[in-house]
Amino acid sequence: MSAPRLPPLPVIRDILKLYNLSAIKRLSQNFLLDQNITNKIVAKAGKISGAEVLEVGPGPGGLTQSILRQVPERLIVVEKDKRFKPTLEMLADSFGAINGKMDIMYDDILKTNMESLFSLEKKRNWNDKPPDIFVIGNLPFNLATHLIIKWLHAISEQRGLWAFGRTKMTLTFQKEVAERLVAQPLENQRCRLSVMAQTWTFPVLRFIIPGKAFVPKPDVDVGVVSFTPLVKPRTQHDFKFFEMITRHVFSFRQKYSVRCIETLFPKELRKDLGLMMYKLADLDPTLRPTQLTIEDINRLATAYKYLLEKHPELKLYNYRSSRHLLPLNDTKNVVVQDCAEMLEENVGMSI
Repeated sequence: MSAPRLPPLPVIRDILKLYNLSAIKRLSQNFLLDQNITNKIVAKAGKISGAEVLEVGPGPGGLTQSILRQVPERLIVVEKDKRFKPTLEMLADSFGAINGKMDIMYDDILKTNMESLFSLEKKRNWNDKPPDIFVIGNLPFNLATHLIIKWLHAISEQRGLWAFGRTKMTLTFQKEVAERLVAQPLENQRCRLSVMAQTWTFPVLRFIIPGKAFVPKPDVDVGVVSFTPLVKPRTQHDFKFFEMITRHVFSFRQKYSVRCIETLFPKELRKDLGLMMYKLADLDPTLRPTQLTIEDINRLATAYKYLLEKHPELKLYNYRSSRHLLPLNDTKNVVVQDCAEMLEENVGMSI
C-alpha cells in the first residue's frame, strides 16, 4: 500500500509574492526556494517517514514542504516570525487532509521547552539506536553557532531532545562554520567548535549549497551538517569545564599550545605550571593547537583538574580580569614546589 500523497502545493516563490513576504535582515533570514535542494536536505536527515520531526525556523515553508512529502507521523515547527502564519497554516491544513499532524509553535527556539515536544513512546535508551525523532533546520546565520553549542551541552547531559535518546540533527551553517564543525587535527579550520562537536557527536558535512540558491543571496555558501550523538563521549569531564580548557587551547592558534594553556595561570606561575600540565599529560609542549587531538585535550583537562584538587586557589585566577584574587607572592613558591613533588610522585600516572 503506497503512502498518502500531499495535495498540490504552490511553489515558495509564489507564496512569497501572494503574501508579500520578504526576508528581514536583522533576523538573518535567507529563504531556500529550490525544491531539489530542500528534498536533498531531508533525504540526508534519514528515514523520517513515520517519525516525529522538529523543524527549526521554517519561514515560508520551503523545507517544510519537503519534510511533509515524506509523511512523518508528526511535524512540529518552531517559528519566531508570525508573518509566516498564513503559509504555515496552509501547509498544516494540507497535511491534515491526509490525516497528518503538523503543530505550529510561534516561539524563540532558544527558549522552547524541547523535552515537552515529543511523545514518550518514542523514547529510547541512550545505548540503543537513535529514536524516531529528527531535528531539521535551515538556521539563521546569527543563531546557528550559539544554538549548536547549546544543544551540544544538552547532549552531554542527555536532556531536552536528548532525554529521548541519541536524537539526530541535520542543520545548515555558513560554509566556513560547517567546515569547522568537521575539521580534523592538522586541518586549518580546526578550532574549539571542531573539538566540542566531535567530543559528543559524529558530525558529517553532507553537501554545500551555493549562496545563489537563497533569497536574498547571502555573501557565503552554506553547508549542511548532520550530527549523531555518540554512545560514549570522548571525555569524562563536564561540558563547561572541557569547553573552558578547549577555549584556552585555541586562544593563540599560531603559537605553541603550551603558551595557550599558560593563560590558565597567573604570570608568576605561568611557565612552571604550563610545563607541569604538559608533563602530567605526557604531551609535547611545542605542539600547535590544531595538532592536538580530543584525547590530548582531555589529558590536559585531567591534568588541570588534578592541579586544582591540590591547589584550589588556582581556580580563582581569571586571565581576562584585571583583578585577581590569588595571593601570588605568598603562594608562588609553595605551589611550584608542591607541583614538582606531585609530578615526582605521579610519574607514569594514568591521565
